Amino acid sequence: MTAFVMSFLLSLVMGGSIVWYSKRRRADAPLSWGEAMAAATYVFAIMFWVYGVVPHQWLAWTQNELKWRSDAILIGPSSTGLFQWSPITMSKQTVGDIVVVLIYGFYLTAQVALWAVWQHRGKKAPAEVETSPYGRPLVKV
Repeated sequence: MTAFVMSFLLSLVMGGSIVWYSKRRRADAPLSWGEAMAAATYVFAIMFWVYGVVPHQWLAWTQNELKWRSDAILIGPSSTGLFQWSPITMSKQTVGDIVVVLIYGFYLTAQVALWAVWQHRGKKAPAEVETSPYGRPLVKV
């Protein structure tokens, strides 16, 4: 459990560092070759971590310590829990695999959100234009 939690927290810190750096770097600042290589290496490391290490730590935790195997039935006629009435059989390993899919979905959504944060850095919202009671912009002539 500790390995999974720490890997997840480290992934959040790594993603947060991108948000922090995007607020410091100007959008029109020139990019050197060395900065581009360092950034590419950092992004590769983050992607390796979030798509490789974190799901692996979850699966290792569920399959080893929690013993969520395919023969441990959670839902279905042969289960020992509250869901014996269900005609659908689902093992604990299936639940662990579904959580891995949710982890991948979370990180894919976060990756797209971080792209948007980086691409829109330094842009400010347009000033609001005064409108009439009917919703049309007021223009001085």
